[in-house]
Amino acid sequence: MYDKDRPLRCFFAFAGYDSQALALERIKAAHPEFEYEIVGWSEIDKFAIQAHNALFPHAADKNYGDISAIDWSAVPDFDLFTMSSPCQDFSSAGRQRGGDEGSGTRSSLLWECTKAIELKRPKYVLFENVAAVASKKFVRGFNKWQERLNGFGYENFAQLLNSKDLGVPQNRPRLFMVSILHTDDEPTPTYIFPQPIKLKKRLIDVLERNVDEHYYLSDDRIRGMMKSTEKERDRGNGFGYKRIDLGGVSHTIETTMNRKTSTFIETDHV
Repeated sequence: MYDKDRPLRCFFAFAGYDSQALALERIKAAHPEFEYEIVGWSEIDKFAIQAHNALFPHAADKNYGDISAIDWSAVPDFDLFTMSSPCQDFSSAGRQRGGDEGSGTRSSLLWECTKAIELKRPKYVLFENVAAVASKKFVRGFNKWQERLNGFGYENFAQLLNSKDLGVPQNRPRLFMVSILHTDDEPTPTYIFPQPIKLKKRLIDVLERNVDEHYYLSDDRIRGMMKSTEKERDRGNGFGYKRIDLGGVSHTIETTMNRKTSTFIETDHV
C-alpha cells in the first residue's frame, strides 16, 4: 500500500522516452517535498531506450525489456503503474486490427499488464491511448479492460483530453484512464480531471526560427499537393493536405511521412 511518507515507487510500461517520469519531474520542481523512485520500466525500441537513458541515466539498469517476458515476482513493489500501450492497431492511421486479448496484435500487449497489476496491486494505474480505443469499433474491448480492473478492486476514471486544451499548441486528443485501488477500509476514491484552459501559445512560440533548407518543400511539391487536395475535394472526400500557419495549432504529428493528414506549416521562409 502507498505510504505518503516515502517516495512514490513507479513502474513505467511501454516507457518510450518516459513522458510520465518527465511529468513527475515537473511536479517535483513545483513541490520540492515530493519524491518519486523509478523501480523499473519496460521498453524494447533501441532509440527510445537511448533517449530514456539520456534523460534518466540513474535508471538505465532498470529496464525489464519485453513486457510479455517479465517475471513480475522479481520486480520490486510499486505504487504507480503507467501503461501507454501500443496504439497502432487502434489508430485511424493504422490498419485497426484492434487489441483483443490473445489476438497477437501490438495493441493487445495491453493485456500483459494484468499480470503486473494482479500480483503487485499498485495503488494507482494510469492508462493512455488514442481516442479510438473508446470508439464504437473498439469500446467493447475497452469496457472489458475496465471490468478486469474492477475485478482487481480498482475504481476507474476515464476521460478524453486534448493537448490544445491543456496549454500545448497541438490538436492531439487522447484517452486517459486513472484507476485507483479501493480497499474496504478506505472511502470510495474519486478523481477529477483538469479543466480546459485558454490556449496562449501558438506554433510560433515553440518552433525553431532557423530551420535547415531541406525541411522546406519545393514549389513543384507544393503544387502537386494542392492538386491532389483539389481532386479529393472534387470527389467529395473530406480529406487532403492541410496547411497551417505559425499563428495556429498543429495537427497531430505522425511518425509516418507524407500522409495526407501530416502537418505542413506555411511560413514566409525567411
